[in-house]
Amino acid sequence: MSKKTKDWIFYGLVALIALGLYATGKHTEVIGFAQRGILATGLMNPSVDKESTTEYPKADGNLLLRDTEGKLIALEELEGKVVFLNLWATWCPPCIAEMPGIADLYEEMGDEVVFVLLSQDRDFQTAKDFMKRKGYDLPIYELAAPLPAQYQTGSIPATFVIDKKGRLVLQHKGMADYNTEKFKGFLRGLE
Repeated sequence: MSKKTKDWIFYGLVALIALGLYATGKHTEVIGFAQRGILATGLMNPSVDKESTTEYPKADGNLLLRDTEGKLIALEELEGKVVFLNLWATWCPPCIAEMPGIADLYEEMGDEVVFVLLSQDRDFQTAKDFMKRKGYDLPIYELAAPLPAQYQTGSIPATFVIDKKGRLVLQHKGMADYNTEKFKGFLRGLE
């Protein structure tokens, strides 16, 4: 068999695998799994080094959310607590890539920090089904009113951290590994 024929067979098999993954809807999870390797490098982690002169804007508390039971909650009700707000979707490979780290962070710090994982899926049931299938016990929400401009990033995942005084102290666009000692120390140090 010639090299050219072998190449065509190889590319044909790759194309068939890709089509199979896409047709079954598994491509997002496979890409997300691959992107976890990138997260392991630490290159995409958020900068949590604070300068003493930094002035943080007030977080927009007009974010109205609905939990999995249908209960409404406004972000302003969480003032006095540290809030980890993550915008994500089941169709977003980088969101899928960072989810295991967020789940581990929640398991360790869920009593100290309020976690708000805001699904961007059109059908909230899709997000609920994903969490159940993956075995994640994370608090997920959907929008109950338009997303305030302060949280409109144009891309997901996007993560915001709000301190106890209601200030937006961190905004990170893109995937990251939040389950690091440095990030945990950052969260614990917020007033």
